[in-house]
Amino acid sequence: MTNQSAGNVAILGGGCFWCLEAVYLETRGVTRVESGYMGGHEDNPSYEQVCAGTTGHAEVVRLEFDPEVISYHDLLEVFFTIHDPTTLNRQGNDVGTQYRSVIFTTTPEQEAVARQVIAEMANVWDAPIVTEVAPAATWYKAEDYHQDYFRQHPLQGYCAFVVAPKVAKFRKTFANRLK
Repeated sequence: MTNQSAGNVAILGGGCFWCLEAVYLETRGVTRVESGYMGGHEDNPSYEQVCAGTTGHAEVVRLEFDPEVISYHDLLEVFFTIHDPTTLNRQGNDVGTQYRSVIFTTTPEQEAVARQVIAEMANVWDAPIVTEVAPAATWYKAEDYHQDYFRQHPLQGYCAFVVAPKVAKFRKTFANRLK
């Protein structure tokens, strides 16, 4: 952890971490974004191990944010807009527990806000929300080549066809929250 207090850190999993990272890098009030892994049983997992689905980890982003600019509640509103929280252990063609919808909370207040936002979002989605809410566990930063992936590889197939539309949706829906 950095010098940020636990309440100014959000850890979210909503499928491939490249999608979430790309959006939150553009979100006003988010001061740092890192892709990584959380919620599994293997110490220091590699991307290949996590992708194999045997470690129990989810691909997540760890956000540091300025609560005077953006609230945890607002970060979660973005989260529920840019991924499908109604599909268990999958986002599109990405299937497995490593792609689950999950909010790892760092404080009791975050847990309460997460449950509140899930209740609010239940009115938006046509199917039940399956997003897991769990206390934050050990954070493992993903390999360097995963950091800032979309900006470095915008024409890579997955980025062009999966990440870019999510970024475009964020820009359209949350224009007032862009950096």
